[in-house]
Amino acid sequence: MESDRSDTGRVPGCYRHPDHETGIRCTRCERPICTDCMINASVGFQCPECVRSGSGTGHVAAANTPRGIAGGVVVADTALVTKVLVGINVAVFFAALLAPAVLVQLELLGRYVDYLGGPLEGVSTGQYYRLLTSVFLHEQWWHIIGNMTALWFLGAPLEAALGRARYLAVYLLSGLGGSALVYLLTPPNMPTLGASGAIFGLLGATVVLMRRMRYSMRPIIVMVVLMLLLTFVPIGGIGGTGEISWQAHIGGLITGALVGLGMLLPPAGAGKRRALVQWGTCAAVFLLVVAVVLVRTTELV
Repeated sequence: MESDRSDTGRVPGCYRHPDHETGIRCTRCERPICTDCMINASVGFQCPECVRSGSGTGHVAAANTPRGIAGGVVVADTALVTKVLVGINVAVFFAALLAPAVLVQLELLGRYVDYLGGPLEGVSTGQYYRLLTSVFLHEQWWHIIGNMTALWFLGAPLEAALGRARYLAVYLLSGLGGSALVYLLTPPNMPTLGASGAIFGLLGATVVLMRRMRYSMRPIIVMVVLMLLLTFVPIGGIGGTGEISWQAHIGGLITGALVGLGMLLPPAGAGKRRALVQWGTCAAVFLLVVAVVLVRTTELV
């Protein structure tokens, strides 16, 4: 193992993770490697490429897998989950066109009666699935086109940075966080639907990513301000209300930022502790969502 600094006195960055400063070099190719990339060899450490080329360390293949900034596995199709999410949303949209009753059965409603003398329905009656199914519903063309465009442009880069599993966790938890705040703050018989909460969650996580990568924050801050401004401008409808659900946007934004912090702040050198912090953050945020839902359910029952 060798340790050195550049001519400027600055510790070089890992050749696979340039933002990770390291004083460790591969004993074979002499490239700088961080603690996430280094693999024990008979003498010193080697990089994944040298190990794959035949170092004889005996490590399993998973030890050599390239990983991104959050520890997710680097894959060929870095936008697969985003494509699947877009496909699901579009498919559900057309299904709802053919069977409009799907909207009433799956949209977010706290407590309502479908017809005079009918049974009580809604999240407060135990239909908790509405908190998630409503995230995949859209009623108007402009609504799904706008949301899917935002999902593609925000989601694809974030998925590439976080990896598939972590990215999906951000999306789903943000959707639930947005739904939970809607459930808490809106009248129980007001229908709400749309992927906006989850998309605002991706925006929140992107803010954290930009900060983590030390990129200029001005473009993303401008985007956040514009999207929040549009949130409070009556330009269209969510569900049947004719208004944008600001609760879903704010709830999703906060949730996405919290999960993003848990995913991106732990340093690469933390090893297994980083994964514990990441998934522990997801569990904590989920429990917070559950607590909000239970509080509101107690009020309505």
